[in-house]
Amino acid sequence: MEGGIPRLGLFGGTFDPPHIGHLEVAMQVRSALSLDRVLLIVANEPWQKVGSRPISAPADRLAMTRAAADGLGGIEVSSIEIDRGGPSFMIETLEQLSGQLPGAELFLIVGADAAAGLHTWHRSEELGALATLVIVDRPGEDALSDTSQWPEPWRDGTDVRHLAIRTTDVSSSQLRTALEDGVDDPGHLPEAVLTYIREHRLYGGGVS
Repeated sequence: MEGGIPRLGLFGGTFDPPHIGHLEVAMQVRSALSLDRVLLIVANEPWQKVGSRPISAPADRLAMTRAAADGLGGIEVSSIEIDRGGPSFMIETLEQLSGQLPGAELFLIVGADAAAGLHTWHRSEELGALATLVIVDRPGEDALSDTSQWPEPWRDGTDVRHLAIRTTDVSSSQLRTALEDGVDDPGHLPEAVLTYIREHRLYGGGVS
């Protein structure tokens, strides 16, 4: 914390389930940007995914994410979107946190694929006024070339950071598919998360 001003990273997601790659991103971004904390913000209703596939209950996804982050210094789990209820819009989360933490520097962490679709986010034109954008790229990937639809000041590169981060090549969808296919341990899941999945029989699994 520089001069008493908190620097807070916001890493939102469905976390269905949370995996090692999520944690690697959070920890490496926190280190690279000297953030005080990174919040893993669990979506209540990920409105862009609703109807495309079954989504685990918010309470289960929150519990798994808390289990995944347990003991990681500077990495915290937030239920702000679940507590608010309804569709989860990042602009509303940024506004709420700005009100709760006046003066805080907010850093919105997204992958390159999510960054490409920023213009589809709810009230996207207002996002750039509230946070610095942090785009997590894989090493060797080119920065996004088309930012013409981004909100100001992000459009011209102001308040945008690009970080090339090496993370485990895994996705939640791959893990869900493996678990639904009966794979007992597909890897890349913190042990506490795998235990929760087994005990609560998520993704077609059960206690082994």
